[in-house]
Amino acid sequence: MDTFGKQMKESRSRITPTPHAWQEDKFEIPNSETRIASSTLASDTRGVGGSAGIGVSCGRGCFGLGPELGREGGGGAFRVRLHRAKHCVALWGNGDHGRLGLSSASSSNAASRWEPTVCESLAELEPIAVACGGAHTLVLTDEGRVLATGLNDHGQLGAEQLDTHQSQFVEVVRGLPSRCVHIAAGYNHSGAITDDGAVYVWGSNAHGQLGLGKKAEKLVHDPTRVEALRGIRVKKLALGAEHSLALSEDGDVLSWGNGSSGRLGHGRQSGPLRFFGNSTEFLPRLVDFFREIRIHDIAAGLMHSACVDFYGVVYTFGNGRMCQLGNGSSRGDIPEPGALALPAARQVACGGYHTGAVTRLGDLYMCGSNENGCLGFGYKHTDPARFPMKVEGPLTTQNVLEVACGWKHSCALTDKGQLFAWGWGGAEGSYSSDGRSGGGQLGLGNEFDFNEPTLVPVKSMKGVQVSCGFNHTAAIFKEC
Repeated sequence: MDTFGKQMKESRSRITPTPHAWQEDKFEIPNSETRIASSTLASDTRGVGGSAGIGVSCGRGCFGLGPELGREGGGGAFRVRLHRAKHCVALWGNGDHGRLGLSSASSSNAASRWEPTVCESLAELEPIAVACGGAHTLVLTDEGRVLATGLNDHGQLGAEQLDTHQSQFVEVVRGLPSRCVHIAAGYNHSGAITDDGAVYVWGSNAHGQLGLGKKAEKLVHDPTRVEALRGIRVKKLALGAEHSLALSEDGDVLSWGNGSSGRLGHGRQSGPLRFFGNSTEFLPRLVDFFREIRIHDIAAGLMHSACVDFYGVVYTFGNGRMCQLGNGSSRGDIPEPGALALPAARQVACGGYHTGAVTRLGDLYMCGSNENGCLGFGYKHTDPARFPMKVEGPLTTQNVLEVACGWKHSCALTDKGQLFAWGWGGAEGSYSSDGRSGGGQLGLGNEFDFNEPTLVPVKSMKGVQVSCGFNHTAAIFKEC
């Protein structure tokens, strides 16, 4: 058995039920893994788009405080279930600020991990979604509980009493009145959707990206409901660097936050405002372009956005100077959604300056900047892609289910549970900040760049869902 498989077995064997552990109900989520739909910022990307958001539908469950959990500080000991968890969370990449949640020390300079490493502190929980932000990570359990770790300098972990960083996962308990079914992480803000379709946000609001109105605080530490969305059942969030998207159950798209570069999709400003670029939207605003189009998926990147309608048509808008809009142009900003020449798609993800789309046939298409090989076209094709191009090589014979995009790295998950990664491995890049950021976010045992999809060597486990942050990655695995 490989090291990763042993980690999983050992972490499960240490589970010791407590007297007050779920003795009356054992919640089972039927087919929960097949009902996960993801987009990134991404993610952003680093949350920058990659991470975008992860949409999850849960079955019966419960959210609340056990006798051993206190609200103060937003954390506490985790309750223990009597039945064995079926899935685990593994994380890898840059470990500073505690974003991996793998360290028992309080230091903000936790070691990077070059290979997927099981988070043993979550071994007693059943994770169903993970979302990577700029330097923080969120996990959603089948009971509707949200846990967070990493940088907290903007309140992105959801508790004012916490330090500026956390090196282990803590539960987000203040302000969430009911069970959550969806989580999303942006660069330094976070969001969740409860089972009644309500949206709660926290973290940085410097550009109105929380959608709480013009008078709201610039930093919001505790989960706060977006009142402007009351009456609208939201099923998915996509959080970028400084903007946010929401997808309603009716297929409508709303956007808010920093409107520069046209990333909100509201078209060009009229009157004198047209000389000053696109304005900030402090409240969620319906994207009129999609008023007669039912949208299926959304994604938010650093300065661009993407949507997929129910026919599989992909639309992009925002900053296109690195060809990330896939419309054949790199001339600048596109403030209104435009359709791409692409086979029918089912999922889309936005990274720093690149975009990925998975078709209904299981093929992966990428466009945008190809810095560090993040498009996966191989070492002979390193130029930007102005139009979406099919990723072949090792993925030629694979049926891709999901793509995730980080700042300059990408991951794909197949129907066999195999995980492929490529792009920036964490070594010094072309930006000065890259050299100060430890890596290993590809999970390939080093910090090298890979220009084509490369299988992440994880045996005895199958991938269920993946999310890319700025330069870290997290995934949910199940035992084979």
